[in-house]
Amino acid sequence: MEWKASHILVKDRALAEKIRKQLQSGAPFAELARRYSTCPSKSKGGDLGWFGPGKMVAEFERAVQRMSSGGTSPVVRTQFGYHLIRKTGQRE
Repeated sequence: MEWKASHILVKDRALAEKIRKQLQSGAPFAELARRYSTCPSKSKGGDLGWFGPGKMVAEFERAVQRMSSGGTSPVVRTQFGYHLIRKTGQRE
């Protein structure tokens, strides 16, 4: 199983919640990723490409596994900070 996802990574939970509200109001995910994310993937709108089991930290991977394609996660905390994740694909 492989998944494709984009994310926005920030250091502050309050900022992550603010961004989540903007997403819920219809703001473009890629635009918010470019503006706020601290991950180098921000230059690609947060796109992380395809990845399989064990390639991401456990909390991130579990969140992606539970999501449906096209869905956006609640705030997910990992050792790197706070993520908002959008699952963009899944394949066997």
